[in-house]
Amino acid sequence: MKFSCEKHILLAAIMTSARACAGKSPIPALEGLLFEASGMSIKVTGYDLKKGIYTRIDADVIVEGKVVLGARLVSEIIRSLPDGMVTISVGKNFATHIACENAEFDIIGSEPDDYPELPRIEYESGASIEQGKLKKMLSETIFAVSDSESRPIYTGALFEIENDELTIVAVDGFRLAMRREPISGSDREENSFVVPGIALSELEKICSDTDDTVRITVGSKHISFTIGETVLVSRRLEGEFLNYKKTIPTEFSLNITAHRPDLLRIVERVSLIIDERAKNPLHCVFGDNEIKMSCITPLGKAEDVVMAHGAGGDLSMGFNSRFLKEALRAAPGNDLRLSIINSISPFVIVPEGEGDESFLYMILPIRLKAGE
Repeated sequence: MKFSCEKHILLAAIMTSARACAGKSPIPALEGLLFEASGMSIKVTGYDLKKGIYTRIDADVIVEGKVVLGARLVSEIIRSLPDGMVTISVGKNFATHIACENAEFDIIGSEPDDYPELPRIEYESGASIEQGKLKKMLSETIFAVSDSESRPIYTGALFEIENDELTIVAVDGFRLAMRREPISGSDREENSFVVPGIALSELEKICSDTDDTVRITVGSKHISFTIGETVLVSRRLEGEFLNYKKTIPTEFSLNITAHRPDLLRIVERVSLIIDERAKNPLHCVFGDNEIKMSCITPLGKAEDVVMAHGAGGDLSMGFNSRFLKEALRAAPGNDLRLSIINSISPFVIVPEGEGDESFLYMILPIRLKAGE
């Protein structure tokens, strides 16, 4: 195998596909990237048996062929090279020569036939959505995906397509994040599937803030996202996901509006003395046109007030400060509506003026003890 390619194009392909490589694996091939040269392009593949990413780039292919190269080493080598054309040639026993201007490297590749084949998707349905829109939806929901393997279905996010809308829902047992946007090109009126959070985190990084299309292809056991010449393939998670429509409250005793940047700033300030390991709650008192926040920890005490609109009746609630911060950072818009039933029922945040159709965040409060 022998080919030449511009350094920055080759490096971008390597860095994208390497997102799916295993860090350490009993199967050495999974720590590498599969390079396939044919026609006038190179295909670079990374795969860890849970998710796979491959991308194609234009190249001057002199001799067709395949080789597996260690992902970490080859990425560091290509990154270190001067700008210009990089030539990679593979000889006997997969001895690989990498050259650019006066820089040369000789490394040992491995047998491409040992590289696991990515799963084939048995097509069931498909849909399309703009990259920028999907990227934003993911950034505003996947922070709430569970990292506990006790309930594997919640280590992914629910994708639900219904009435030409895509809804993404993430839950972890203590909070829920939901985002909904119009979608095009769906060939099924209703569809739902759960995608692992680790795959969605990489998908968010691959997507750019453009109107270019992401094609979603759904199979019986796997799903793929096609972004230009790059494809991410992931297994689907099996199991019964939370019926979020029945879980989200629809009637509230109190509705208070607050300016998101101000609210976030106060939460971050008061949370400075909270030790994540101790998990001391953030104490919120909803008064008339203000929200008082305080916290008492072994490090000391902090309190502050943020202005709001609405009468809270001095209702007192406790929250996990990290959950609140992540929701406030993700929420779109500058003004938020905080909807409350009572001190022990789920607390709901939605953008003021956008209704419940765009973004919704729900968090379970923490019961406060005396003195907190």
